[in-house]
Amino acid sequence: MTGPGSLARRLGLTDAVVIGASSMIGAGVFVVFAPAARAAGTWLLAGLAVAVVVALCNATSTAQLAATYPRSGGTYVYGREQLGPWWGFTAGWCFVIGKTASCAAMAATVAAYTVPADWQRPTAAAAVVALTAVSWRGITRTAALARVILVVVLLVLAVAVAAMVLGGPVGAQASAPLTAPAAGPDVRDVLQSAGLIFFALAGYARIATLGEEVKDPAATIPRAIVTALAGVAVLYAVVAVLLLRVLGVDGLAASDAPVADAVAATAGSWAVPVVGVGAAAASLGALLALLAGVGRTTLAMAREGDLPRHLAVVHPRFHVPHRAEAAVGSVVVVAVLVADLRELIGFSSFGVLLYYAVANLAALTQGRDRRRYPRALQVVGVVGCATLALTLPPGSVLAGLGVVVVGLVARWIVRQRTGTPPAPTLGQ
Repeated sequence: MTGPGSLARRLGLTDAVVIGASSMIGAGVFVVFAPAARAAGTWLLAGLAVAVVVALCNATSTAQLAATYPRSGGTYVYGREQLGPWWGFTAGWCFVIGKTASCAAMAATVAAYTVPADWQRPTAAAAVVALTAVSWRGITRTAALARVILVVVLLVLAVAVAAMVLGGPVGAQASAPLTAPAAGPDVRDVLQSAGLIFFALAGYARIATLGEEVKDPAATIPRAIVTALAGVAVLYAVVAVLLLRVLGVDGLAASDAPVADAVAATAGSWAVPVVGVGAAAASLGALLALLAGVGRTTLAMAREGDLPRHLAVVHPRFHVPHRAEAAVGSVVVVAVLVADLRELIGFSSFGVLLYYAVANLAALTQGRDRRRYPRALQVVGVVGCATLALTLPPGSVLAGLGVVVVGLVARWIVRQRTGTPPAPTLGQ
């Protein structure tokens, strides 16, 4: 049963896995390995391994918390319940700003793969408007479209992988990147690479933010999160190894479209246009899931007064937070029209890593009756998130810290003016 202010539980396990996987298999798999290779060089695979370990810790913490608090809002809700309102606000604010930037980046990637440069900004804006309209029609339609997009992307990646495996390296681009160099890695470079790759792996949070719309959430959400992450991690590892095999470290680091360039460097160059279609479809899938996730977190924050309360409205027919989604979509449209947010991957990663640091802290405080995974995973998750966040490019770190501080100060001012009593601190 659902009331007029509630979301409807319509998603099963397969739907939840699809939404999470489509969020992770977005533009990241087509672009993220290039900047990661520039950071880590021949140690790219070590960076990927670190990113997967941190993501696993975050995923298990999120799954444990989501089973206890199956409501929209993700770590915004978990932080409030386990640590206090200020922790929850920090997590929610980091998620909203980081993932709004990610939405704009996904929309820009769709346009970059489909239209000439002069048409990219209006096309990106149109994509945001169209997918916001789809999301308004209900979460089952969002899941259905995500399923179609995911199938298309997986087929395209299968074609690309087959071309790279069967065609093999061609000409001078190939090197022997799978053999570790004699010199040891620069640890900071590897960690920076992991932080950038993490940007592409963090989509499993979308499952938790949809917790109020999942059937049997205590069982479904943990299984969906771990299943989606495991499958995507294997896929990313395969793609990374093949890109290194075909392009070599230098070729990969210099590429703007590494999967397309790797296919073009083999006998499968006929598949390059197919890869372009796949990249656009992947970005659409990620954008669709991101819009849904950010809208749900905005709804949860508005319900508590941490964002304008008029956003805390659920459509009586479609059971979606239509005002929150419209607000998010409007901000993303403005962003793609006036800013180049591809350079803000580091900024987005910084916000999302702080978000997951709060998730790990919240899971760490849960009692034995709520525990599904060892505490050690949460400790590793907290340390890993903080470390990766601080080793991102300095500009991203400073910008991220600045925006977080602005949000905290704004909340404090609003609370003072409205006479809201101080929020309890951890342990009270």
